[in-house]
Amino acid sequence: MKNEKNFTKHIVVFVISSILLTLALNMLIMPVLTKPKVEETNYSFFLDKLEEGDITLVQVKDNEVKFKVETENKKQVYVTGRMYDPNLVERLHKDKNVVFTENFEERNILLEFLVGWVLPIIFFVILWNILMKGMTKRMGGNAMSFGKSNAKIYVKAQTGKTFNDVAGQDEAKEALVEIVDFLHNPDKYAEIGANLPKGALLVGPPGTGKTLLAKAVAGEAEVPFFSISGSEFVEMFVGMGAAKVRDLFNQAAAKAPCIVFIDEIDTIGKKRDGNFSGNDEREQTLNQLLTEMDGFDGTKGVVILAATNRPESLDPALLRPGRFDRRIPAELPDLNGREAILKVHAKKIKTVENIDYNAIARATAGASGAELANIINEAALRAVRNNRKLVNQSDLEESVEVVIAGYQRKNAVISQKEKEIIAYHEIGHALVAAMQKSSAPVHKITIIPRTSGALGYTMQVDEDEKFLMTKEEALARIATFTGGRSAEELVFNTCTSGASNDIEQATKIARAMVTRFGMSNTFDMIALETVTNQYLGGDTSLACSAETAAKIDAEVNDIVRKSHQKAVQILKDNIDKLHELAAFLLEKETITGEEFMAILNKENNNNL
Repeated sequence: MKNEKNFTKHIVVFVISSILLTLALNMLIMPVLTKPKVEETNYSFFLDKLEEGDITLVQVKDNEVKFKVETENKKQVYVTGRMYDPNLVERLHKDKNVVFTENFEERNILLEFLVGWVLPIIFFVILWNILMKGMTKRMGGNAMSFGKSNAKIYVKAQTGKTFNDVAGQDEAKEALVEIVDFLHNPDKYAEIGANLPKGALLVGPPGTGKTLLAKAVAGEAEVPFFSISGSEFVEMFVGMGAAKVRDLFNQAAAKAPCIVFIDEIDTIGKKRDGNFSGNDEREQTLNQLLTEMDGFDGTKGVVILAATNRPESLDPALLRPGRFDRRIPAELPDLNGREAILKVHAKKIKTVENIDYNAIARATAGASGAELANIINEAALRAVRNNRKLVNQSDLEESVEVVIAGYQRKNAVISQKEKEIIAYHEIGHALVAAMQKSSAPVHKITIIPRTSGALGYTMQVDEDEKFLMTKEEALARIATFTGGRSAEELVFNTCTSGASNDIEQATKIARAMVTRFGMSNTFDMIALETVTNQYLGGDTSLACSAETAAKIDAEVNDIVRKSHQKAVQILKDNIDKLHELAAFLLEKETITGEEFMAILNKENNNNL
């Protein structure tokens, strides 16, 4: 009812404004548009035209004479100053063509009607249509249905998703199984007096399958699935978002048992800070959502699922018991999870037998489910480009590199000198990594440029999944990152810009050691830096004084410097291997970890 009144109010305001603007047009603008153009002239021109008989209309005033001249070509109105002429009226009276008038201005009734009424009406009709179409698009349907929810409703046949389609999220699936069981057998829970949590919040990085999990729950429970994004609640009119929330819960109650899924709930669920300059519409929508969650009966089988990758920004009122009781993490998959995800997506494409998915999973540490799906798709595209009907292992390995570093720049022209520098740079990384006990094994080395800007790279792959990083491993990583620059300095006695990303990564690890990991020699177990947006890049901000920040910078610099010196020493001790491996890489452009280790072990055996 409130929305209908608002809509009627907007119509009334528009109509009244249109009438007022039309009247103003007729009173102020129309006289200017319809007033005839007057040209000034001299008195002799007036007398000449009077003698020639071309004057048809005259208005005589005390100080001026206005007259209209009509010829075969045109009609024109003139004005001239009045001279002393006692016989003027008599001469004008003798001329039968001349007409005296008090009101000289002529009115074009048709023009006045068209300009004053028809054109404004047409203009306002067009403007109204444009406004209504804009409202229609913004409201996601009929503009007259203000406050209606735009939620997409799916049934089992439309979602087509079950827990078999979700891999790598075993903990999340286990937490959602109870919800599925409740939707199947609500009486079992009602009999003992238990209430299922009204809401479950799915949190995790982008691409980890939060929406897919919600659809799988609906598919397993075989109940209707309402899906809507948080941004669809925010409207141009105050109160529309709250009305949509009410309508959504009314629809859900009518189709219970069902699942309501709100994606990106942080759009409307951000913390209320009490600032009056905030978004009133968003806060009204949030208040209505909180009210609706308190109002509906949890025993009827309406389950609210929501997803976000910014849980720290949500209002505490959303997360209290009785609303979103459960927080279900959808984290990045581990090694087994990545392998399972690859196999699930590989079912959709044709592959050769004996694909080693474990090797691909080990090479994609930290990849999300969406990225793994993209790797499978890139492998299929590569097979088509190579005129093959089946995807093989090389397609998958190349697709990993495409996702990580981009496509190969086959037409890039690099001088021989720069190729040598790049080769020594990459072998420097690999050699420093191989000569340290805490480093991951080298998997692949290449000096083929990529579209991401990398002129070459060294890929390391851990044999097992690791969840912790020791201080020794952190220092080994920093030394490995400095190995490329160390090789340039040792062989060419110079340094290039190719180490910019290595420097950034080494500094990032060294700073984390000091500020977050408690691996500092200066500070004890003190958190000097806080992480914000954990699932969206993990940006950090210092929480210390300026003096402490200066000490942090000094220790970070010391860690990187010592690691750099360590890398230089490793390369000096293995200078012959550095030259031989760089020459081999220059010849092959891409070598595997096995080829790299074969040369390294051959050298060691010869020394023995």
